[in-house]
Amino acid sequence: MASSSPAILPISNPQSGTVPAAASGGSVQSQAPVTTPAFRAFINHLTESLRHGLSQQRSWAEVADRTAFSKPESFSEATLRIRKNYSYFRVNYLAVVALILGFSLVSHPFSLLLLVGLLSSWLFLYLFRPSDQPLVLFGRTFKDSETLILLVLLSVFVVFLTSVGSVLVSALMVGVGLVCAHGAFRVPEDLFLDEQVTESTGFLSFFSSAASSAAAAAVPVAART
Repeated sequence: MASSSPAILPISNPQSGTVPAAASGGSVQSQAPVTTPAFRAFINHLTESLRHGLSQQRSWAEVADRTAFSKPESFSEATLRIRKNYSYFRVNYLAVVALILGFSLVSHPFSLLLLVGLLSSWLFLYLFRPSDQPLVLFGRTFKDSETLILLVLLSVFVVFLTSVGSVLVSALMVGVGLVCAHGAFRVPEDLFLDEQVTESTGFLSFFSSAASSAAAAAVPVAART
């Protein structure tokens, strides 16, 4: 009588099917902040806002027209000229302030590195950090509220206890001074001011959509705290 070999039952390893899934899930969870949808949306909104703002830029020849300059007769007239010229040349004025600010930071590379590091910390450690990735430093896990406190303390230290604050304030004062001087001596009678330009509220009015997107991106993070 021939002996029959026992049937071999197939054995499946349940971990073999779960490991790739877990690995794939881990790769999704370990998504870098720069690849998050909120960060991409913020960059897109910021780019569109910059393009929209630059499209409203006036001719620099019109800004520097020497025949349109005259001394204001009174302080009230100078103030009125500044308001009108600001409404018309606001993008050009912003470019001048940004140029002075950029030159000041480039001439102080240490302050520039500190400011870039501070902004990067806010963006990647708080605003656009995925909700499933807690901040871990030196083997310690920080809550969102603790991360916010650390970033606020870091901001106070960088702005008030280093040269960053003085560099920014001095550059802004020089830029605003030049803008006010140009606005006070530039005669605005030949400028065409439409309703939309006159109703502008500030230098950064065309950044409103970018700021809104940044606030919307920060809402989920604030909700976690």
